[in-house]
Amino acid sequence: MDSFKTFYADQLQVERAKRLKPLVPEDELEFGKYFTDHMISIEWDNKHGWSAPDIKPYGNNENKCFEGMKAYRDKDGQIRLFRPEMNMARLNRSSARLGMPTFESEELIKVISKYLSIEDRWISSKRGYSLYLRPTIIGTQNALGVRVPDKALLFVIASPVGPYFSTGFKAVSLLASTDYVRAWPNGTGDSKVGGNYAPCVKPAGIAAENGYQQNLWLFGEDDQVTEAGTMNFFMYWKNPDSGGHELITPPLNGLILPGVNRDSIIQLVKTWEKETGIVVKEEEIRMKDIIQASKEGRLIEMFGAGTACIVSPIKCIGYKGQDIHIPLDPSEPESEAGPLTKRINEAILDIQYGVVNHPFSYKIH
Repeated sequence: MDSFKTFYADQLQVERAKRLKPLVPEDELEFGKYFTDHMISIEWDNKHGWSAPDIKPYGNNENKCFEGMKAYRDKDGQIRLFRPEMNMARLNRSSARLGMPTFESEELIKVISKYLSIEDRWISSKRGYSLYLRPTIIGTQNALGVRVPDKALLFVIASPVGPYFSTGFKAVSLLASTDYVRAWPNGTGDSKVGGNYAPCVKPAGIAAENGYQQNLWLFGEDDQVTEAGTMNFFMYWKNPDSGGHELITPPLNGLILPGVNRDSIIQLVKTWEKETGIVVKEEEIRMKDIIQASKEGRLIEMFGAGTACIVSPIKCIGYKGQDIHIPLDPSEPESEAGPLTKRINEAILDIQYGVVNHPFSYKIH
């Protein structure tokens, strides 16, 4: 395979930082604020293809299409990744969607593995702490205009992070609005690109001004639910016809980002079906369905899912001037999350930190 197709991990070149940064105390960590000593950098141009990958001292870069993933340390001190092949596949799809180059996934995973061995001291052994990784591809041509880039840069930076909920689960309230849409048919809603995230800032600000923590994205004349802020959306309810318990998430119809945690939750809950009786479905969810289920007492739990939070419980949706209240845990009035939401969170943490052996966990050797 030539350099236009991929780079190779065995050509990796390493330039270590002359002075290492002091480690940040764990109780001072803020998501995305601090960065490690080094970064991965791999250049591409349309004449020569991919260059040899470099690990070099950290430098600032801009995001274009990107990924979010984490490295964890298990009880034996081993470093683990969570389903990295899915992040690599999605980064390739996003890059191709923007007319930029692709690569062999396993080669970047190998480079990241070496990178993590160099940045080892930044990875905490405490449950809930991790090293957030941001693989990114940007066009770097020196020209104005909208065109396929003749140069590109793939880089990876890392940021030590603590638990998303520093005080435990905190259920959020969402403001559902039709004033803005996150994605549209045949757009880039199913790609992880910067253009999908900048438009989130204003709707999130409007939600905050109205007393909600985040916005709920709707689409179409029938107000289909698509995503919750920057998270995939899940609803646990009783089916109006059968009365059966179902966990529903919107289908991958081009409007939805195919989240790694989304797929992981679907697969995990399916394995629990015989025990729990919960059937997992990927189908459209409309606001009128949620309203009717609320009136009939069929809503059980609701949550968003993403890399940063794993799951984020939802307790309320504001819609057309009315608040729809979502149950949390009726057996624990003070709880901020329902039993299923908590079980999913703990199950994924157990996989990420190697408490249980599972094919979703990728051990760095």
